[in-house]
Order: sequence, then structure tokens, then C-alpha cells
Amino acid sequence: MSTLVLDGVSRWYGNVVAANDVTMTVGPGITGLLGPNGAGKSTLIAMMGGFLAPSAGTVTLDGTAVWRHPDIYRAIGLVPETEAMYDMVTGWQFVVANARLHGLPDPAAAARRALETVEMMDAKDREIATYSKGMKQRVKMATALVHDPSVLLLDEPFNGMDPRQRLHLMDLLRRLGQEGRTVLFSSHILEEVEEIAGTIEVLVAGRHAASGDFRRIRRLMTERPHQYTIASSDDRRLAAAIVADGAADTVDLSGGSLAVRAPDVGRFVHALPRLARDNGVRLLEVSPADESLESVFAYLVAR
Repeated sequence: MSTLVLDGVSRWYGNVVAANDVTMTVGPGITGLLGPNGAGKSTLIAMMGGFLAPSAGTVTLDGTAVWRHPDIYRAIGLVPETEAMYDMVTGWQFVVANARLHGLPDPAAAARRALETVEMMDAKDREIATYSKGMKQRVKMATALVHDPSVLLLDEPFNGMDPRQRLHLMDLLRRLGQEGRTVLFSSHILEEVEEIAGTIEVLVAGRHAASGDFRRIRRLMTERPHQYTIASSDDRRLAAAIVADGAADTVDLSGGSLAVRAPDVGRFVHALPRLARDNGVRLLEVSPADESLESVFAYLVAR
């Protein structure tokens, strides 16, 4: 069993800060690295895998620094987000080459096991250039598994996969986590993380926003104040009714439409139709104004 520790890790490119003083521990089981596009997830994974040096702080695997310690790479399997691959070779050649680079005693046998695990044996003799995006993802997964690593770092691994492939990969990750491996995968899709990760790390604009049990953080996301934009037959009358009822803590008509902020979303969604009916107002549209992942993460950062 292996544990990755990030201690005050930062990475910057000139004036651009990609990761800002991130401290976290990733242990056995499945951890989801959740954040909007551009949050710094790929940069963090590259530093965990030893492919990028931190500008500040340290990344260690079981107490040994990852950067510039090639022996550590034997314990790490990486699936990068980039689609760039060696398109002129077959899937079989690509996985066997990776097995040889790891110095495995029987590269062909290791490649066969890895390709069977990701269900790519039927297409192993085709050139990678002919693969779909989902097939490329699976052959990258095979190269990450070929040396039987204790740590797997997967950057947006579900990109391009069809529903059946996604279910298969989810089952595979569950099994690897149950075996005691340390599996971390990144995603900007909440449902992917919720499906298989028991622990999540939330990253926003390079900052570590939240950490821990998924259910607790999901509850924070659900219970945060919600904002709605409402169109009705009489916005002013409805706004007055909402204020009088106390169903929202902020009501704003200055933008040309009715905008409300509700700290108790359950109470608000039950009160709104009643208030409209009792005041003779017809609801035309009710739209959440802050349901993007960015807004959810911004709320977590501000806590």
C-alpha cells in the first residue's frame, strides 16, 4: 500500500500560477480530484507522477521524493489527458514497448494481461491512428497497468468513452481500489466522481478548496445558498411576497428580472409556487443562476 503526500506544493509558469500551496494526502482506495477546467488538475497530476518539478513544496511517495527518482516511477502508472500518441504503431507494439521500458522479464505476457484487462485484445494489431478516442484511452490505461503499479494517476480517464466503456472502467477502478492500490483520477464532472470515489479533493484556480469524504462535501455543495432568476406575470408583487415570507434572504429587481438568493433551497422551492398562487401571480420561468461547477467550487473556497 502506497501513500502520496503533497506538502505546500506550488507550480508557476512566469506570472501564471497553476498550483498554489497545495497540501494533501492520497492513500489507498479511490480518490477523485474534482475541479473545473483550468483548475490545475493536470499540473498537480504531472507533479505527482514525477513528470513536472514543483516550483515550491514537495511531493513524496512513501517518504521518498518523486521528482528525479526514477525508481519511484516503477510504482506509478499514469494516464495523461493529452491525446497525442504514437499513431504509426499498433496497440500491441505500444504496450509491449512500455513493458520493455519498465524492464519487465516477460514484456509480451505483461502486455497481454494489460490489454485483456482493458478489453483491447481484439484491436491490438490495429494501428493506433485507427482507434477511436475511447479506444486510445483504453490503450493508455493498458500502458499504465502493464508494470502492475501500486499507484495509478488518471487524468480525465473517461473522456471519449461510450457508456459501456465507462461502466467497464468504473468497475476496473473499483476493483483496483479494493485491492489496496492508490488510485487518483481527475474529472470536472461531479457525477463521475460521485459514482466511484469515496474521498475527493477539490481544486479551484490552483487552490485546494476542500478535502475528505465525498458525502460531506456533496452536502456542503447541496446546502449552499442557491440563486434563481424568476420570470413572472408580476415580478414586483412576487418579490414583495417572497420578502414577507422570508423564503429568500436577498431579492433583487434591479437587473430587469427577479433575482433571489435562498439559503434554504428546500423551503424556497416549496414556498415559491404557494406564494405565486396566493398572490395571483403566474410563474413563467424559474432558472437556477449558479449551478455551474465553478460557482459550487467558488462557494467551497469561500468557506
